[in-house]
Amino acid sequence: MSINSAMLAGVSGLLANSSALAAISDNIANVNTTAYKRNQVNFANVVTAQSVTGRYSAGGVQGVTRSYVGQQGLIQSATSSTDLAVSGDGFFVVANKGAGLTPQDSRVFTRAGSFSVDADGFLKNDAGLYLQGWPVSATGAYSSSPSDVGTMDSINVKNQGAAVAATTSAYISANVNADQLPSAAAATYNVTTNSMAAYANGVATGSKPDFSVELGVIDSQGGTRKIVMGLSKPPAAGGPPAVVPANEWNAEVYVVPATDVTETNGQLLKGKVYFNQDGSIDLNKTTLFGPATVAPATPSPAVIKLAASGGAAPAWSASAGIEASDITLDLSKLTQYASTSTVNSVGSDGATVGNVVGVQVDDTGFVSVIYDNSQVRKIAKLGLATFANPDGLQSVSGNAYRPTMKSGDYVIKEPGAGGAGKISPGTLEASTVDLSAEFTGLITTQKAYSASSKIITTADQMLDELINIIR
Repeated sequence: MSINSAMLAGVSGLLANSSALAAISDNIANVNTTAYKRNQVNFANVVTAQSVTGRYSAGGVQGVTRSYVGQQGLIQSATSSTDLAVSGDGFFVVANKGAGLTPQDSRVFTRAGSFSVDADGFLKNDAGLYLQGWPVSATGAYSSSPSDVGTMDSINVKNQGAAVAATTSAYISANVNADQLPSAAAATYNVTTNSMAAYANGVATGSKPDFSVELGVIDSQGGTRKIVMGLSKPPAAGGPPAVVPANEWNAEVYVVPATDVTETNGQLLKGKVYFNQDGSIDLNKTTLFGPATVAPATPSPAVIKLAASGGAAPAWSASAGIEASDITLDLSKLTQYASTSTVNSVGSDGATVGNVVGVQVDDTGFVSVIYDNSQVRKIAKLGLATFANPDGLQSVSGNAYRPTMKSGDYVIKEPGAGGAGKISPGTLEASTVDLSAEFTGLITTQKAYSASSKIITTADQMLDELINIIR
């Protein structure tokens, strides 16, 4: 009966517009939700078979929900370095728990990057979802898989322990006096029996240097060791001490105290340092690096090589129990001018024991911890999950999604690679809700709902008229 079909069409209109109102309400309620993707109920007509010619049976309308998951939200500045946004395609991989996560535990996907460090040290967003990443080894290597989220783990920034960086390079910027005369000690100087290293370590037969420079270096356990370079002006061979050879100095590099190494008196390097006529160091002629050669293509800096404790000499002492050290010593800023011998500056890399004080994420997806000794260590690499049809994902609580048949399976990619978006640290993605559009939709939906209710009212009146015919 056509009147019944009209009433049912009105009912379908009420149901469809109720769904539209629910979607609009959800959008408005989540206007400030980070990376929220708006939903919309679209309408499609329902056509029934017209069995009798000249009579029309109403089919009504049905609501079809569409989620705009793939729509990019505005990237806005945030206050925390662990706030992350994805610019482009891709979703963060997250899990419902941090500790004890297994490959069998479910993972979901989100664009909500408002991550912070919780009490246990895990990176967790406002919805309580734990950020996943590929663990990075001490060498910076990581094992990624595009199809297995089980290779990822919850990122913890507090269980990294302390950090130490052994010294690998050092430099000396200093001037030695070109007018320096040989001292009495220089007249008896002998690199083996009357060395500057012996004098520095308290041996009576040692020879006092005319000038020395101290360097503090860090060993593999974070301890500080003292290395000294001593320089002494030599007299002319076979002549009186007043006859000074030009641009030539005896030089030694040694450790104080000598007990830190296996070498006699702690002496590590020995030889001569030569200067050019303009006062710059002559690296081609200097023998502190080893035997002099004729104009090497690239003069090498001195390298202090110490084997690990218990190794073949030269080595750290067995009692130290530390790893080997190869320390490059840059002397290119050593000069000889007619001015008082002085140290301009010395420096070395390396860091003593440090504890975690912060965390940072770079735009390539590396998560690093920052130590109070200025060391930065990479601990995880983020991957972004991409889908063939992100609009087909199924929403779950916490502003996250699960894959479906419509969305296709995930492929995890490194940020910025293979079509995946880039990570923007210190920012958040805004909701894609447009309040003006939602309020307009709210008005039209209310009017459409009222119109559908009028259909039911009118059909009811017509049925009353039909029933009253028999009276």
